[in-house]
Amino acid sequence: MTADGWTAERIPDLSDRTFVVTGATSGLGLVTTRALAAHGARVVLAVRDEEKGRRAAAGIAASLPTTDLEVRRVDLADLDSVREFADRMHAEHRRLDVLINNAGVMAPPRTLSPQGHEVQFATNHLGHFALTGLLLELLLAGRDPRVVTVTSVNHRQAKLPFVDPTGEQGYSPMGFYNTSKLANAIFGCELHRRLSAANSPLRSFLAHPGYTATNLQTSVTTPIWRILLGRIGNPLLAQPADRGAWPQLFAATDPTARPGQLVAPGGPAELRGHPALGKLSAAATDPEHGRRLWELSERATGVRFSSLRPTS
Repeated sequence: MTADGWTAERIPDLSDRTFVVTGATSGLGLVTTRALAAHGARVVLAVRDEEKGRRAAAGIAASLPTTDLEVRRVDLADLDSVREFADRMHAEHRRLDVLINNAGVMAPPRTLSPQGHEVQFATNHLGHFALTGLLLELLLAGRDPRVVTVTSVNHRQAKLPFVDPTGEQGYSPMGFYNTSKLANAIFGCELHRRLSAANSPLRSFLAHPGYTATNLQTSVTTPIWRILLGRIGNPLLAQPADRGAWPQLFAATDPTARPGQLVAPGGPAELRGHPALGKLSAAATDPEHGRRLWELSERATGVRFSSLRPTS
């Protein structure tokens, strides 16, 4: 990985390549979509609110009139919606080149998804697990196909809730957010292991944005965290979203990015700076954790990556 001083200006030409970006209406997802489109990519904005998605696409097109943007609805907390989105992708596309699992929710009151899962775990991890599996055949047909899963530096503070996965016995908004981000990290590592064992052309990358000013912090529904993260943290510590998106853009586009690794800001504590090799926790890289989370995710979603069979 050679990312010294890397910025989005170093993204190569992306003509004739198709990217799917979840959570593309604001924050990191919007910045990522704009940067990809500026370098010639066709981008599918996978969004929960189609009207916001259309406004986001129109805003990008106003300054980049030759862009090729599609707005498609998906609610990652609802597995039925994920399946509907995937079915539409199969109907409309012969291949997809890159999937960026970017969308997320942070620290809401305890809420359950339509399928009965804790909503942060459902949105941030299970929805992306299912989406990746359901789009697998399209990605395998892609050119330099990649899956980029966005985690957080907070993944190092978490343990997986194998005992109480819905928070029924005790719920902490930020604790379950951290857990979902650990699940993202474990998924990215385990997907890399399985792709490598299958000798697959598809590659799995992880990225995190450090401390970046987005509406994720300001839209936190728990008042104390909205104050700490949005009103205090954002103005004092956070870097702008266009810089926070650098790690995931590097992972998604740069020829030197190496699969199975974490791309993170290279500054102190990985909070800000140019893309660099980040530190994954021992829990994230543990193959046993990978196996257990994978099996849990298959049971929860009903999605199996049937194409990924180890080669002898």
